[in-house]
Amino acid sequence: MGGQLVKDTCRTNSQQQSNHPTSRLKIAVPKGALYPQSVELLAKAGLDVRGLDDPGRQLVFYNEGVEFYIVRPTDVPVFVSYGGVDCAICGKDTLVEATLEVVELVDLGFGACRFVVAEPAQSSGAAEDAYRRLGILRIATKYPHITKEYYDREGVQVEIVKMHGNIELAPLCGMAERIVDITATGTTLRENNLVIVDEVLQSTARFIGNPASVRIDARVRELAEELAIWA
Repeated sequence: MGGQLVKDTCRTNSQQQSNHPTSRLKIAVPKGALYPQSVELLAKAGLDVRGLDDPGRQLVFYNEGVEFYIVRPTDVPVFVSYGGVDCAICGKDTLVEATLEVVELVDLGFGACRFVVAEPAQSSGAAEDAYRRLGILRIATKYPHITKEYYDREGVQVEIVKMHGNIELAPLCGMAERIVDITATGTTLRENNLVIVDEVLQSTARFIGNPASVRIDARVRELAEELAIWA
């Protein structure tokens, strides 16, 4: 019944405004690991998700009462914050790293992973020794903001080496004492002889909204309520 309410609300608002695509509720869906469950959950919430199961190269879908934009996960908060879309599904990790103004509405519970600090298994204690000698640690990561926040809380001075992939290599070749990276199972870390020494942040998928859209568009709030039922 709740799903039908979302559909009916979308249809009613579209009829009142116009039949132009901009009258539809705009939703960003992240590519990658969160995509299948995002589409499944949106369907359960009663939205018309036709075409999303096999989008191919198509990035925009104009369905009944709703527009879907398929975007890179790291761009989702940008689309929401700057009003490109009304709402979206996004990983908590991406939200924290982006530091943009969005409203976090629902913890959807799927896509669980965590940020960890890791170091070479054979180098236990080396990072502490380096910090005592130099007063600074070098940390490799794809997530400089999350990393800086963590070490600021710990009161540890760090030099952050920003990387875009294969973070595991940094301590193995002497570029950094430790890494901060995201993991679901820890398999990649173990395969590269890295051990976890601390946990930074736990992350799951979240439903987020543009602040103005949350305030003035009842469809966003109603969709949040429906997603919370199914999450």
